[in-house]
Amino acid sequence: MRILLIHQYFLEDNDGGGSRWNEMSRFWQSAGHEVTVLAGMVHYMGHKPDKYRDKYFDISTNADGVKVIRCHVSASYNASFLGRLWAYFSFTFSSIWGGLRYARDRYDVIVVTSPPLFVGITAYVLSRWKRLPFVFEIRDLWPESAIDTGVLTNSLLIKFAYWFERFIYRKARLINVLTPAFREALITKKGVQPEKIIFIPNAADFSLSEELLQHFDTAAFRQEQGLEGKFVVTYVGAHGVANHLVQVLDTAERLRDTNVLFLLIGDGMQKPQLQAESQRRGLVNVRFVDSVPKRDVFKYILASDVGTSVLKKVDTFKTVYSNKTFDYMSCQKPILMAIDGVSRALVETAQAGVYVEPENPEDFAQKVLFYLQNLELVKQHGQNGYRYAKANFDREKLAEQYLQAFTQL
Repeated sequence: MRILLIHQYFLEDNDGGGSRWNEMSRFWQSAGHEVTVLAGMVHYMGHKPDKYRDKYFDISTNADGVKVIRCHVSASYNASFLGRLWAYFSFTFSSIWGGLRYARDRYDVIVVTSPPLFVGITAYVLSRWKRLPFVFEIRDLWPESAIDTGVLTNSLLIKFAYWFERFIYRKARLINVLTPAFREALITKKGVQPEKIIFIPNAADFSLSEELLQHFDTAAFRQEQGLEGKFVVTYVGAHGVANHLVQVLDTAERLRDTNVLFLLIGDGMQKPQLQAESQRRGLVNVRFVDSVPKRDVFKYILASDVGTSVLKKVDTFKTVYSNKTFDYMSCQKPILMAIDGVSRALVETAQAGVYVEPENPEDFAQKVLFYLQNLELVKQHGQNGYRYAKANFDREKLAEQYLQAFTQL
């Protein structure tokens, strides 16, 4: 099968960040299928590699044998909201042209993953031109999440976004949702036919975690990183408005007199402010680590005692699974889940962690102390999460489910 994937934030080899589609395409490629990706030149954290300077297109093959067509994205991405909006549309225009000019093979299906929502324009145009069905994946309910976090405020843009959302849902042959709550919202609030929706969620990459669980020297890594004698709480992910990581600083301030250390791994628009605020408060129990490749992320997780998933306290985020939750599970680490809704239900059903009320640092601190005083439960919850994810969220199995959906088309 030949698959054309449209993903603005498809990672470079050894890039840090959400790797769902890098892993999915690797499984497909290794199973004998051919994957071509239309991707952007700007990482979702906002940086643009120097090798793409003054380039509009770049064609390469990544380490997994996947053909990647990198398309221009405006450097205004981090300038302002209007700058980011223009960056979204600049990718829309460049990816349409890139798809017409450089993706000339005969494909069986087009898959597009959002946000941003506007990648649906590329999928629709190319599906009409190439006479192919397209599958639209929803990783986040947009525009709701952009509205709830205050990123999208212009009433005309909001009306357009809702209109375009309805349009693209009508034109897609199938819609994949990453959580059961997304499915419910599409059926009850957006009028999408249930038979049009499939559910293939985020998942864990056990191929990497199991290799490291067998061979990685955790004690040596902890010594190398200065983590000995610390109870390490690790957050991996974006440092943006939606993540509201100031609540972690507030929690750390309450735990100054303990051996708890918070590791914040990743990058994002809010990171400089968070670093400055941590320094201003003198929080020696908070350490920032820049984005690192997936293998190194797993090393940090394995060297931690618990992982944490954190988002701003808004209703839309009650519908999402944090993708790093599955990485914690695959590494046998329990989760401090500071997200309500389906994410809370996930860890409670799996008995893989404890719920923390979002934006309540007092509750956060108490839950950290609870684990600190119950180290056997830390181990038990970690093992529970591993077993639950292995049974329900193995990425290799879910990649095969996606192929079955394509075959039905």
